[in-house]
Amino acid sequence: RRYRKKSSNGVKPGYYTDDTQMSLAIAEALVAGDPWTPHALAERFVAVYHRDPRPGYARGFEEILKQCKNGDDFLRLIRPDSTRNGAAMRSLPLGILPTIAKVKEYARIQARLTHDTETGISSSQAIGLITHYGLRKQGKLARLIPFLTRHVPSIDWKTPWTDPVPLDGIGTVRAVVTLLTNHRALHELLRASVGLTGDTDTAACLTLGAAVCFPEYRRNLAYGLINRLEDRKYGRRYLISLNNRLFSRKVT
Repeated sequence: RRYRKKSSNGVKPGYYTDDTQMSLAIAEALVAGDPWTPHALAERFVAVYHRDPRPGYARGFEEILKQCKNGDDFLRLIRPDSTRNGAAMRSLPLGILPTIAKVKEYARIQARLTHDTETGISSSQAIGLITHYGLRKQGKLARLIPFLTRHVPSIDWKTPWTDPVPLDGIGTVRAVVTLLTNHRALHELLRASVGLTGDTDTAACLTLGAAVCFPEYRRNLAYGLINRLEDRKYGRRYLISLNNRLFSRKVT
């Protein structure tokens, strides 16, 4: 019903974390029509961090961001060999792209910037395809797992995830799909995402971000969670504005 006390990693009540900030970088790049290149994306990642630093980043990744002044610095310093869920957590906006092939291409390019591994790329493509499936009305939610099995066959989608949400990209997206298929309301998804324990902010970010792309989920989050979301320069009103621009722009 409301935001509670400050969390153990320093996040203030009602403030979002690195998951949302990195998603903003992707959404802003799409809205602006940036060339979908490693350099242009690196520029976005550095810019969104420095304008409004957020908690939640992996320590090593945040240290790189702190040292970078521009995209060139980022490309020089980054070691893109991670198998963690950072590439997946920022892929939600890619579902707005017009075709499955485009979603997979953009997801692959942005993942390779930091997660140039099979795990990083597959998990990024999976999240983009989930939102694409919902937004482009590719089918009923009950057919989501067959859809993912067809387009990202390297991941076991049929075995339900029951463990804490890991930092690993594959485990994270499997947890997200299990949550999405077991619940039909936003408040249930939020509670269940936290209930799994582990990387709960990523689980909640991805499950709720994906769910609002489908008409089958009840939009029943408590009003206080929306109304009391932080509203600084890049807070609630900015998020709403960027969302509107993303959906009003014809992304090709």
